Amino acid sequence: MVIRHLLLSFFFTLFLVCSAIAQSTPVGVWKTIDDKTGEAKSHIEIYETEDGKLQGKIIKLLQKPEDTTCSACPDDKKDQPLMEMVIVWGLKTYKDYWSYGKILDPENGKIYKCSVWLEDNNTLKVRGYVGFSALGRSQKWYRVE
Repeated sequence: MVIRHLLLSFFFTLFLVCSAIAQSTPVGVWKTIDDKTGEAKSHIEIYETEDGKLQGKIIKLLQKPEDTTCSACPDDKKDQPLMEMVIVWGLKTYKDYWSYGKILDPENGKIYKCSVWLEDNNTLKVRGYVGFSALGRSQKWYRVE
C-alpha cells in the first residue's frame, strides 16, 4: 500500500514537472499587439525546426483580410500572402532565452536581429534590433490558449 502511494506521488510529481517544463518554452501560438493602437494584430505560431532552432509564422490576421500580401517585404517574400509567412527564424537557445535569430516587420519590410524570452509562461518579450540589442525595441506577445 505504501509503495503504491509512493509510486502515485512520484508519477504525479513527474507530471507536474513535465507540464512546467513544457510551458517554459516559446513554442506555441502568440497574439501580437499593434504598437500604435494597442489592439490585437495577429497570431504567430512559434515552433521548433528540424535543426532545433525556433521560427514563427503568421497563422491568423486580426486586423486585415486573410488574403493580404506583403508589398513592402524584400526578395522572395515580396507580394506573398502574410498568412503562413515565416516572420521569425533562426532563434537558438542562449543561456535562459533565445537569440541569434531574425524577425521581419511586414509593415515596412525590414529585417532585424531578434531575441525572445519568457517574462512568464503567458508573456513573451520579443526584441528586434539593429547592430546590438540596445538599438531596438521590444514588444510583448501573449500566449493564445
